[in-house]
Amino acid sequence: MRIVTMDPTSCVACRNCEYACAFKQGRTFERRDSNIRVNFYPEDRVCIPGTCLHCEEPWCQEVCPASAIRRNPDTGAVVIDAERCAGCKMCLLACPYGAIRFDSRARVARKCDLCGGEPQCVKFCISGALQFVEAEEAFAFRREGFDARLKELVSQARGGRR
Repeated sequence: MRIVTMDPTSCVACRNCEYACAFKQGRTFERRDSNIRVNFYPEDRVCIPGTCLHCEEPWCQEVCPASAIRRNPDTGAVVIDAERCAGCKMCLLACPYGAIRFDSRARVARKCDLCGGEPQCVKFCISGALQFVEAEEAFAFRREGFDARLKELVSQARGGRR
């Protein structure tokens, strides 16, 4: 299975990923239709794109009372069936990454579906901050100290203070 990963040291905050996702998902260029978010931390001069990691054991799926969340057998993506979604927001509370959003117009939960296996956010990322890689590769990167590198980056952005 492949997932979208991000490298916050490469993100230039262009928001192309958000626009590409919004257009693919809702045929608009409005951020509210995007399933990826670029989170800005101006005090640290850091921006971090965030999206669903399509967990091996997704908590969102576990808590869904409508059984609207399942794994797509073709792409491996954890997806929400909008027809079945009751709009209870339990999945939003369960997601440890904040990767699920609530569409107040449709009254359903929404999240990354990997664009059917060709994530548009990755395709339109001009800096290479987003990559579509095998999950094992992504998690190996994390195990090799991604969290430590991110903490170091934030510390550098703050001018060396913690």
